[in-house]
Amino acid sequence: MRIRLDGTRAEIIDALFRLRLNFTVSGVSRAYPDRGKPHRWRLYVTTHPRDRR
Repeated sequence: MRIRLDGTRAEIIDALFRLRLNFTVSGVSRAYPDRGKPHRWRLYVTTHPRDRR
């Protein structure tokens, strides 16, 4: 699954931390600045469901 995160750097870091609690993160793109929105960034995260044994 590919997820787009969009927000301030702090929001993205928090969201990425929370995603890692429930999913296996296999890839993270570099952060791209949002066009027309200063101090806002976007990045893409590739995840897989975590095994719940």
